[in-house]
Amino acid sequence: MKKILYLIAPVLLVASCGGEQKPEKPDTMVVATYNIRQANHGDSVAGNGWGQRAPHIADLVKFHGFDIFGTQEGFQYMLEDLKSNLPGYEYIGVGRDNGSDEGEHAAIFYNTDKFDVLDSGDFWLSETPDSVSFGWDAVCRRICTWGKFRNKETGFTFVYFNLHMDHVGVVARAESAKLILDKIKAFPEPLPVMLSGDFNVDQNSESYKLLNESGIMRDAYETSEFIYAKNGTFNNYNSQAYTDQRIDHIFMSPEFEVKKYGVLTDTYRTENAESVKENAANAPKEVKISRWQARTPSDHYPVMLVVETKKVESTK
Repeated sequence: MKKILYLIAPVLLVASCGGEQKPEKPDTMVVATYNIRQANHGDSVAGNGWGQRAPHIADLVKFHGFDIFGTQEGFQYMLEDLKSNLPGYEYIGVGRDNGSDEGEHAAIFYNTDKFDVLDSGDFWLSETPDSVSFGWDAVCRRICTWGKFRNKETGFTFVYFNLHMDHVGVVARAESAKLILDKIKAFPEPLPVMLSGDFNVDQNSESYKLLNESGIMRDAYETSEFIYAKNGTFNNYNSQAYTDQRIDHIFMSPEFEVKKYGVLTDTYRTENAESVKENAANAPKEVKISRWQARTPSDHYPVMLVVETKKVESTK
């Protein structure tokens, strides 16, 4: 029996929760994933404190017009700070250390003018996903947040998963990939789905390939019509660094069609205190140290997609 499904590209979309969707024209969305780097004393001492970075992250989101985006490493107060700088956005997600407010979140931010949240939840990347837990050989608790979203204007509905995989546990990453696929297969409705996050591995790793070759979803980098990625996604706060490794990914099910893929290498400038002091003591002399320093808003660059929906027929 034929059913109408909706493919989405650089934008996310999915079948609606009630009835057949018939958009007159493609629905376009901007989707992203951003590891915003947890706040800590070491970063603050080095000039990369959260209070300094937060407004720049918010401005980046607003300028590029993210409609919906996954975040990683945010503590609750960081997410609240970000929300206060992003009028019209809300987020879903809980802390990985107690299922409430403690520890890092894998929160999903969304534009409230564009989307309704129909359902949402969280599970741990472990053998006991329904309870606060460590998984396999992971050294940290890891969590995945998901939401079922509906476009207020078109009724288009989709499911979004967002996570942060372990940075040490090889088994944990592979098993987490399998768990995500099982969760998607078990979803009560056959809706288009996307998965974003910091996977802590590049495009050549086992856990990446488990997802990319699953037949359920593929890396948006590989399916995008246009790619703007002049660097990889981890920068370690070094605006001069280069890598071809992408460890932050967005995977889309076949119902999605990606129009644009980009790694955004936006930076901002701060005054170099050491050079200012030298200037004051040696006013007539040539400045030996650059007065301004380029900084990245996080130690990861965000990945951004432009996705478009289109109606396709398939049989199931």
